Amino acid sequence: MPGLPLFWRGNEGEAIMYNPQIHKLINACLQKKDIDIAGKDNLFYTRMVANTTAIYYLYNQLYQHHPHGKPLFIVLIDTIIDAYIKRTTAQKELDNDKEIQGNWFLSNDIAGMSLYVDRFCGDLKSMPEKLAYFKKLGVNFLHLMPVMQSPEGESDGGYAVSDFRKVDERFGTMADLKKLQQQMKKEKMYLMIDIVLNHTSHYHEWAKKAKAGDKKYQDYFYMFPDRNLPDQYDAAMPEIFPESSPGNFTWNEECRQWVMTVFHSYQWDLNYTNPAVFVDMLDNIFFYANLGVDILRIDAPAFVWKQVGTTCQNLPLAHTLLRLIKQCVQVATPGMALLGEAIVAPKEIMKYFGTGLYTSRECDFAYNATHMALQWDALATGDTKVMLAAQHEILQKPFGTTWITYTRCHDDIGLGYDDYMIQHAGYNPYHHRKFIKDYYSGVAEGSPAIGALFSVNPKTQDARISGSLASLCGLEKALNENNTPAIELSIKKILLMQAHSFFIGGVPMLFYGDECGYTNDYSYLQDPGKSYDNRWMHRPIISWDKNNRIDEAGTIEATIFSGTQKLIALRKQLPMVADHKNLTWLSPFNVHVAGYLRTLDDAKLYCVFNFGKETAYLSYAAFKQHGPTAHELYDHWNDKTYTVGFDNEHLILEPYGFCLLEQR
Repeated sequence: MPGLPLFWRGNEGEAIMYNPQIHKLINACLQKKDIDIAGKDNLFYTRMVANTTAIYYLYNQLYQHHPHGKPLFIVLIDTIIDAYIKRTTAQKELDNDKEIQGNWFLSNDIAGMSLYVDRFCGDLKSMPEKLAYFKKLGVNFLHLMPVMQSPEGESDGGYAVSDFRKVDERFGTMADLKKLQQQMKKEKMYLMIDIVLNHTSHYHEWAKKAKAGDKKYQDYFYMFPDRNLPDQYDAAMPEIFPESSPGNFTWNEECRQWVMTVFHSYQWDLNYTNPAVFVDMLDNIFFYANLGVDILRIDAPAFVWKQVGTTCQNLPLAHTLLRLIKQCVQVATPGMALLGEAIVAPKEIMKYFGTGLYTSRECDFAYNATHMALQWDALATGDTKVMLAAQHEILQKPFGTTWITYTRCHDDIGLGYDDYMIQHAGYNPYHHRKFIKDYYSGVAEGSPAIGALFSVNPKTQDARISGSLASLCGLEKALNENNTPAIELSIKKILLMQAHSFFIGGVPMLFYGDECGYTNDYSYLQDPGKSYDNRWMHRPIISWDKNNRIDEAGTIEATIFSGTQKLIALRKQLPMVADHKNLTWLSPFNVHVAGYLRTLDDAKLYCVFNFGKETAYLSYAAFKQHGPTAHELYDHWNDKTYTVGFDNEHLILEPYGFCLLEQR
């Protein structure tokens, strides 16, 4: 870049000064593209000027020493400008509307569902006719699990992508996806899809060229002719799937190289120390933005930066890379929010929202995986002490960002909370985790759950949990035994779990099938491409005969669907549920009861949940510690008004019961 100063380095939190040379560079690039900086493109130009110095600074942190770093920076700027130019007039108007709203995704009006298109309704062409089903439920935000091309039998559920810009024929065509997106926009629904940032399928064009010996594309991956560097990496890197895919490298006979394959042998890790990889993948991100995606789910961002001698997870430069993506998106396609799918320890997850100068300027969303796991802990034990011991970490989330909250997703349930949290609750971490695993795998005496352990590490005995929401809550076992009281109790647990995640703050995300009580689906055992992965048991094939029973009063499907529907409707009616960093946990007057307060101006909503199998008594003192005490509390869930009594009087919660109490 002739005329530009040498790259410079700053510290975390250090202000980034205006750089006139960068301004001259972007003006030159804009002039080449015929951008009307004083007219119709003025807002874009303003964003460009405001953010490009930060883009330059972050890019410099990653690539200042790379031999192609400087020329590829100009390619990066051109990529940002081209992405904006390709944006339709309607998309640009929506960008502006969302910017005027400010943090549009914090709203209590958004409720989502995550689903596999083929298992839900067959293909993308059939999806538009299902939008009425979502609207009936109250869902206005869909996360479509990966639909881009991936090899059958080596797809990892679509996360081994062989073409980032081609819909897999199993799901339909790109035209089908665009038609669905356009119909969703008419219905004022939001769309989320994935970008698999960390790796590609070994059938991707880049990998094929690397196998053929093309040095340019071999540099897109981590490839080594011998075990020297792979052994150095392996010394500090954990195994992700020790049962099905041990180790972190795979020998490729075609190019006679060891290739880094952290997840599965058919998923080749991309080498982001190469700026060409970053620019090409950013171009893919912009491709999704210009499809009309509202939220882009960045898969496995914790793994994107690798460094010998480390675990190659959650490294500082991984955050730098995510911040660089965010600044680029903010300039070209600001209406698209970013979700970082980092399922990591509570202290680590907070970093994905940004720190220092970049607080609230990295990922807009993260999964509240810690609290998801804590709910399952509380349900198994009937004890909320571990849940409460973890909240001081979770509450550090900065304003202007939000969670995806959920009880169940396509992945396993990892017990991803820290040992000290278990110790603070008075338990031995090893024995406590063993009990949770035994409970949900059905080994523990008296457990009603039917699940399975996933990815058991034979060295550490660490494992995660598979199973549908309904089966883990006891519905499958109750149905097998034709036990009516147990069926009713399992439904109460399902709605308790959903309510607790819906009102805690963030965007609630249902997993398809949970809205009408699907139990484990064991058909995956007959599919060689899936039989090795028991997570497919909670990824059901939908029977629309079963789903249509939501209209038959008294059926299990109708009871769970109508309960879920009511929870979503209540959430949309209560503005204090929007995520304004307005969550306060109630003092634990009863160890079986978890309670939190949501506030907005003078409005208060007390949400209390009995995770115990016995009737719980909650002192009215719990409602008197946060400002003036109300005389009455109206329970939106049970349509009942309570008069606040003396401290020695109690609100009574039936087993697995809950109340959503508005102060009046």
